[in-house]
Amino acid sequence: MVSPQVSVILPIYNRGHLIKRAIVSVLNQSLRDLELIVVDDGSTEEIEKIVTSFDDGRIKYIRHEANRGAGAARNTGIRASRGEYIAFQDSDDEWLPEKLERQIEAFRKAEPDAGIVYTDMLRIGEDGRSNYWTSPTVRMGCIVNRETLDYQVIGLGILSAMIKRECFDKVGLFDESFPRFIDLEFFIRLSKRYEFYHIGEPLCRYYSTVGISSDINALCIARVLLLKKYFSDIKDDSAFLLSQFSILNENQRSERAYISAL
Repeated sequence: MVSPQVSVILPIYNRGHLIKRAIVSVLNQSLRDLELIVVDDGSTEEIEKIVTSFDDGRIKYIRHEANRGAGAARNTGIRASRGEYIAFQDSDDEWLPEKLERQIEAFRKAEPDAGIVYTDMLRIGEDGRSNYWTSPTVRMGCIVNRETLDYQVIGLGILSAMIKRECFDKVGLFDESFPRFIDLEFFIRLSKRYEFYHIGEPLCRYYSTVGISSDINALCIARVLLLKKYFSDIKDDSAFLLSQFSILNENQRSERAYISAL
């Protein structure tokens, strides 16, 4: 069996009323040589019925019997994928039709050590209004953005990224222990070994919805876990550490986060 050029991983947990938009935006890509792997992370809704209603042989459906989290669902999809490149769609978001084709073109122009091509986004609010989201500039070997004193990869949406398959062999899969910032933590590891190529155009639409990204306690726990995991890289950066502790201490749930992350 000939492998597709791009494998698209789409994890979902319920939210069946939104997934059709995401699936259609993948199947309608101008680049046709792809597979779409939908990983149902133990949904209680009839997600399989929705997915199989699409008569397209490029779709593969996988189900977790229990809910294991977005990181585990993406890892399941990666292990089942066959493409030279891997892209990630979210169940409630949308790609513009030329996204994957533009990213393949960018990889051809990029340096050999480029591991990821990512784009800007249009952020759609609950009121339907659209705002331009400029993704960050990411430099290989750098963890901290000196201007913000935060991680340089913050604001890089996984739905905007296309990643070479070889990157996962070199830096590993998503860390399933993180309750939030799963993508950010992976991007930190990726930035240590690969160049990031930025397409400064919005080629996807990110819809603001309620989910793990709105869980403040999960945010605090994730920040503590990041400090622990990358302490050897940032231990001498007092300005960055003070900034991180300030972010945690601004939230009244930070004490609970420290305890949970230990």
